[in-house]
Amino acid sequence: MQIVEAVLLEHPHQLLEIGPGAGAITKYFLKENAIAFKAYEVDEEKINYLTHLYPDKKEIFILQDILKAPVPFEGTFMVVGNFPYNISTQILFRILEWKDQVSSVVGMFQKEVADRVAAREGSRTYGITSVLVQAFYQADSLFNVEASAFDPPPKVRSAVIRLRRRATIPDMTSREDFFVLVKTAFQQRRKMLRNGLKSFFTQEILKDPLFEKRAEQLTVNDFAALTFRMNKQPAHH
Repeated sequence: MQIVEAVLLEHPHQLLEIGPGAGAITKYFLKENAIAFKAYEVDEEKINYLTHLYPDKKEIFILQDILKAPVPFEGTFMVVGNFPYNISTQILFRILEWKDQVSSVVGMFQKEVADRVAAREGSRTYGITSVLVQAFYQADSLFNVEASAFDPPPKVRSAVIRLRRRATIPDMTSREDFFVLVKTAFQQRRKMLRNGLKSFFTQEILKDPLFEKRAEQLTVNDFAALTFRMNKQPAHH
């Protein structure tokens, strides 16, 4: 169980599993007495199955949709999961909302999503998700998982990635400014930034040669630095 090993290498004190399903990796974490463990599962049948299997651990399995869920722990915790592919990007954005508490993540994603998260500037897969996640986390692809590893085998390939919170977050005016800037820049990724971002900057600033680039050519730090040059945005309420 490479996922389990990757989690235990992080030595978490508190661990949230998202979508334990039938408990394929859950059983390994329940043996680790040093870890405070909880699992959020959206399917009531799976919760019933797990609480039946582990009757003395009932309070650990919580019927909860991760996208609406409260933060599971006080203080720092780690997240693990075989993330449902249709909402895996939203789960990442949820983790970003909790970034002050989530120290690391080991997750299985559809390979395309995993590639996007870990992509570096200049690559075709580098986009909004890459920049927003990498501003706060170091993203590494750990290994690919062949479809044959599942029963029944899905039509998509999977990959496991690890996120570790960065020791230093790039300076930015605010997370909101950064998110808006990055999302707007990539909405028109074929265009020069000068065209896609003209509402954000004065004519003078737009003369900078940087704005002749396209969004995928900018590093995370470039985007963060640009927030300081943006027109003063209306206050976020």
